[in-house]
Amino acid sequence: MRLTKVKINRRQQNRARGVLPVRVRGKDATGTLFEGLAHTLDLTATGARLGAIRHKLRAHDTLVVLFRARRVEFSVVWTRFLGTQNQDEDSPASGEYQVGLEMVSQESDPWGLGISHSDMQMNQVSAGAA
Repeated sequence: MRLTKVKINRRQQNRARGVLPVRVRGKDATGTLFEGLAHTLDLTATGARLGAIRHKLRAHDTLVVLFRARRVEFSVVWTRFLGTQNQDEDSPASGEYQVGLEMVSQESDPWGLGISHSDMQMNQVSAGAA
């Protein structure tokens, strides 16, 4: 008997690929305040995936993302360390993290790109019906 892994899609919204420069502020896993530059990789109406984060973060930490004249507060949902096998995850110069974020408060079009919550839900329904 052969077992097959089934990947379950837990996403509630579709993602739109988009690389946007952002500034991030928050506290890292040690409780130290930081501010730095990063970029988005994927966007949804209520969240994002960021790359180029140089600080170790924990799930449920709060991160403020500044883009253009917008300031949006997010909660960290997950983190993934991107580095080589020879590098130490706790060393700040050793690599970078990708983080999944969820918006703390509902804002319409947080990215200013015309991506609204209802549009993303409609895209998901139409994609699921296909």
